[in-house]
Amino acid sequence: MKLLLITCIQEYEENVKEILKHSGVKSFSYQSVKGYKNENEISNWFVSSDVPTKSLLFTVFIENQCMDDIFERIEKFNTDRTALSKVHVACLVVDQSI
Repeated sequence: MKLLLITCIQEYEENVKEILKHSGVKSFSYQSVKGYKNENEISNWFVSSDVPTKSLLFTVFIENQCMDDIFERIEKFNTDRTALSKVHVACLVVDQSI
């Protein structure tokens, strides 16, 4: 079994849901999170770099059969976007679960 962690900006919520649905995912959960980006350069003295971005974290437990399709769809989605914000996905192996 695998655990997928998918993060994206809030504006991509419906897109990620569609990717999961069309990849054969039966169930998943998600929650609102605050995303931060570390900026080492100070480009503007009056603007803080610690401004949170409204983001989402999707948690998906899946078997191997639909994992490749999810990665392919997310990669295509990111390639088709001109915006700097991308959907990020990480896959973790789950040794045991109840």
